[in-house]
Amino acid sequence: MTAASSLFTVFAFFLLLNCRDVRCEDTELRVCHMCRGSLQNNTAVGNFCLFSSDSRVEGRCCLRKTGETLEIIGLDISNCSLNVLENLKEASAAIIIDLSHNPLSNLSDLLFVGFSSLNNVMLPSHLLCPGGNESWHKTEVKGDLRFCDGQRDACNQTGQMSWDCPENSLCAPYGPGFFECACASNFHGYKCLREGEFPVVNVLGILCGSTCLVSLLLWLTQRRKAKDI
Repeated sequence: MTAASSLFTVFAFFLLLNCRDVRCEDTELRVCHMCRGSLQNNTAVGNFCLFSSDSRVEGRCCLRKTGETLEIIGLDISNCSLNVLENLKEASAAIIIDLSHNPLSNLSDLLFVGFSSLNNVMLPSHLLCPGGNESWHKTEVKGDLRFCDGQRDACNQTGQMSWDCPENSLCAPYGPGFFECACASNFHGYKCLREGEFPVVNVLGILCGSTCLVSLLLWLTQRRKAKDI
């Protein structure tokens, strides 16, 4: 067994103890239940989910398991009497989102940061598409609905290094109107200035070691308190 795997085993053991005694963080997808009812088949998101492979419905969401991660690929919170919408981060992997028929006065420019897979959005007609019309291949208003279809890549289309990113980095789409700079191959660190492989084992060793120590101290403290009682 390597040093890294040993550290991981110790970390997992103490994390299990900590979860048993303290209660682990709730992982429920709250955004799926922020509105009453369930996803309907005769809606845009419902039909999308119906024809998506390996998908299932939970509340107002269409979910799909990618590896070990359960992702929201569709979200329908239309007709939910929402006046304000502040956080949709749980749905950052969504491909389609319906926010129509809500009394929303505006949407934050940062609401869809990280939504790089988003391809279709439905909004009340008085609201602009996320990132502006230039962030979409097609925008259209029909009655009281606005449709935003086909998110544009905010980076250049050449696949080369972007002048907006530091040297040794590449531009990558990061939601409507947004991009992020990812280090090119064999570079890492601040502004991608360090060349060579990232020291994964060393960093994980330090991180797991410190985390395990904290978990152990918390567990011992709780046991001591339990004995005093």
